[in-house]
Amino acid sequence: MILSDEYFMQMAYKEALKAKDEEEVPIGAVVVCDGIVVAKAHNMTEKLNDSTAHAEMLAITAAMDYLGSKYLKDCTLYVTLEPCVMCAGALAWSQIGRIVFGAFDQKKGYQSFAPNCLHPKTTVNSGLMESEIADLLKSFFSQRRN
Repeated sequence: MILSDEYFMQMAYKEALKAKDEEEVPIGAVVVCDGIVVAKAHNMTEKLNDSTAHAEMLAITAAMDYLGSKYLKDCTLYVTLEPCVMCAGALAWSQIGRIVFGAFDQKKGYQSFAPNCLHPKTTVNSGLMESEIADLLKSFFSQRRN
């Protein structure tokens, strides 16, 4: 049975909800290799007191550890928000095969700053569950402002 992109993005969304419950910016990530989830993570910058503890960074590290490889050529990253430049750089170094992200990040997304920073063989699909994810982020930041 082949599982869909929507299935794995739902899993990333659940990770984002965990982040929200922990008062972290609600972003979640899942790395899948040959249909198997090899890593799941969500933002932990507050808990770890580490500005680099983005969902993508944590998921990349966990996936590499699980696979015993510094490359993720045959993997797909599902992430709820467009990666920032830092995360896109790490994804480039990992040579990830594919990235699927939900909502665009107009302020800090890699496409605004370095649209060509990913590995040349990496494919990108965007906008999956975009409105649901954008609503979650808007709600989170609205509550934080109040």
